[in-house]
Amino acid sequence: MRESTSVTQSGAETAGEVELSILIPVCNEEESIPPLFDKICDAMRDFGKPWELIIVDDGSTDGTLVNLHKEFARPGLDLRIVEFQRNFGKAAGLQAGIDVARGRLLVTLDGDLQNDPYDIPHMVTVLEERGLDLLCGWRKARQDGLVLRLIPSWFANRLIRKITGVHIHDYGCGLKLYRTDILRQIRILGGMHRFIPAWIATVVPTSRIGEMVVNHYPRQFGESKYGISRTFRVFLDLLSVLFFMRFRQRPAQFFGSIGLVFGAVCSLMFVYLAWTKFVLGQDIGTRPMFIIAVMLFIAAVQMITTGIVAEMLARMQVGETNYIVRRVHGRDD
Repeated sequence: MRESTSVTQSGAETAGEVELSILIPVCNEEESIPPLFDKICDAMRDFGKPWELIIVDDGSTDGTLVNLHKEFARPGLDLRIVEFQRNFGKAAGLQAGIDVARGRLLVTLDGDLQNDPYDIPHMVTVLEERGLDLLCGWRKARQDGLVLRLIPSWFANRLIRKITGVHIHDYGCGLKLYRTDILRQIRILGGMHRFIPAWIATVVPTSRIGEMVVNHYPRQFGESKYGISRTFRVFLDLLSVLFFMRFRQRPAQFFGSIGLVFGAVCSLMFVYLAWTKFVLGQDIGTRPMFIIAVMLFIAAVQMITTGIVAEMLARMQVGETNYIVRRVHGRDD
């Protein structure tokens, strides 16, 4: 991904000195920018620790970028703008912001004013008190359309919880708080920003992933970037999440299991056809079952060999371990 970054005020803070990075990807939100900055600055006025604001402009074609540059005049604001050459999507916007963030903690929220910045300080307190690595917002009183947003979202969240085992009520809420070092252990690709809690669960136990009820407001300006078609893409992406969560380090079990099932079915078919041919003396050359059995046999061989090749590739990855160390404790700890 190619990107051009506008770095704003020259900050002397290093990664260890900035407590919190606020990351907001935006696309064509020109009317929302001024009130969004007003709310964030007001909400963080009594935070008491250094924080920064990172805005990723995802190829906006309206006056969003112009309005963002006007905010450089706001006194005392540590602001950085990452400007994309074109629209790359929300997942790319989040990843770009994560790559440049300096905060020990990182919070994401949407730029459409539906998330409430006043929830951020409370989320920081809750995350520290509960010893979590990820705290997700839960839009319990969600202010969206029933048919196009709420019902599809309810089904999608229920399915994701069932498959991933990460019991979060609201996967789609943009307001989430992370420990930055944990978040950087995963990469957000494609449309996988919807499944960040599931990806985080691949590097930390689910007990360190929590949620809290947050405020949610109706959209004031512009139009939603999401429609009913997103629901269908969620189901396809979920298959990828399921594979990587359960079979990333043992792909042979995934492909091999399918191959063994195919092999068992075709073996039963061949036994029956052999009995029909040699015992009953009937012709089997034109029977559909014979063709199906041959196709299943070929599919079984392909699945098993694919699993072996995938296993070899997984073991050949250089520089990747099968564990992650959080901290090494010594006598003086």
